Amino acid sequence: MQREEFIQQLWLDFIHQHPEIGGLRLWPLDAPVEYLALLTLNHRHHGMDALMPALAHFGYRIRHRHAMADRGLLVNLLAPPGTGPWLAVAELQMGTLARRPRALLETLVDQAPESAHRGTNRLCRGRPWPVPDWESYQTLHQAHPLAALLAVNGPRLHHVGYDCRHLDASLEELHRGMEEAGFAGTDDRHHGLFPISPLVDYRFYPSGSRRLPFAEGDEHRVETGGIALVQKSVSAHQERVVELLLPHHTRCQLS
Repeated sequence: MQREEFIQQLWLDFIHQHPEIGGLRLWPLDAPVEYLALLTLNHRHHGMDALMPALAHFGYRIRHRHAMADRGLLVNLLAPPGTGPWLAVAELQMGTLARRPRALLETLVDQAPESAHRGTNRLCRGRPWPVPDWESYQTLHQAHPLAALLAVNGPRLHHVGYDCRHLDASLEELHRGMEEAGFAGTDDRHHGLFPISPLVDYRFYPSGSRRLPFAEGDEHRVETGGIALVQKSVSAHQERVVELLLPHHTRCQLS
């Protein structure tokens, strides 16, 4: 598999979950994506150490790393060779969970078949372990919403980020279009997968909750991702907007 095929599989899996995003026509279908935000966890088969060989095969290299202790997250920003979307891979640190929710999540993850841990497309396959029951989901959600999301959705593409500059419109113009299309956006920099830097103007649009089946046959609505629109708040910066996306004080030094 080549990088273009990998990105296409991520996108196809994403719009299968969020068909209303796939149906948006506010910008050309071939408009460039600024970044793809993925959520995973630091389990031995799904952490960055396990994912990097495949991502490196596609040409991705870690450019920045951000630690967010208050969220129990380690976020790696990976650049492709040349142009194309960056990857923002948020890795939930399971050790930050309390004992019971951590045991619940580990029990689920350990039930994934060995075949789910092989191949370069493991981030495109959906949840590789059994779905939890609703009570376990609620326990995980109370401990950490992203732990609950991982339990029902698996390591996956969470949202797609577009730079308004490449869509030939301002953030406010696109925001009005998104509202007319039925998306309720928020400029809360702490809503979504990770906190957003003040150097970036930002709107996040949840795609709406999906009705998901749980282990006992019951169905409940769960929000699983969305779309982000971003633009530089200060045009003097030469970096791509994705490089300014996360708060500077969270950046770690790469060895």
